[in-house]
Amino acid sequence: MDTEYGRHYRELYEKHWWWRTREEAILHVLRRRFGARRNLKILDIGCGDGVFFDRLAEFGDVEGIEPAADVVDPTGPHRARITVAAFDEEFQPGKRYSLILMLDVLEHLDRPAEALRHAAALLEPGGLLLITVPAFQLLWTSHDVLNHHRERFTKTSFRRIARQGGVHVLEARYFFLWLFLVKLITRGMERLAGAKPKVPQAPPPWLNGFLQSLSRADNRLALGAAFPVGSSLLVLATNSVGEVG
Repeated sequence: MDTEYGRHYRELYEKHWWWRTREEAILHVLRRRFGARRNLKILDIGCGDGVFFDRLAEFGDVEGIEPAADVVDPTGPHRARITVAAFDEEFQPGKRYSLILMLDVLEHLDRPAEALRHAAALLEPGGLLLITVPAFQLLWTSHDVLNHHRERFTKTSFRRIARQGGVHVLEARYFFLWLFLVKLITRGMERLAGAKPKVPQAPPPWLNGFLQSLSRADNRLALGAAFPVGSSLLVLATNSVGEVG
């Protein structure tokens, strides 16, 4: 992640319509999957400063790992539950988890299949992986450059990586449907006029609220049925051992 972007990440997460509606979509999926369960052992990979911890606590005990030390507040309320380290084979917490989240993480990695394999090894038998990634390489824009992305995924390319990582995909759905066309137009404009990566900002409150409402309705539709396109991909997967509980 760009250094300046990292400094503003918490503010963006708490205010920007995209992060707000992505969070709502994830919570919707988790409530559908786990119902009233409150006893999950949860690992949030790439957790930043624990920005999602308070909401995830609805489902159980939460901890995280974050490779970028500069985005973790040493005096933050969740610091004791965040390991600042790369997510690789050296991360051995000595426990297994019933839910592991990788929210817009894999696109940053040179070897995403290895990360999936390690995540699967940290799951309880039949545990759940919830993963989000940006979708479709043809939507590549300066925003991907700013975020140091390596690639964007389709359902097909993700399933290939999942097989290499030894995980079984249970469900894969595109979401942020309306953004597909917007990002496609943005890519075309950037190719014509050129563009330098620019740290995003929350739009004016009226526009932020409108886009949040639009995206909320869009994502409810997207997560209830399969659509062929979207600007993001949400995947549920498991380690293929036992049943997801």
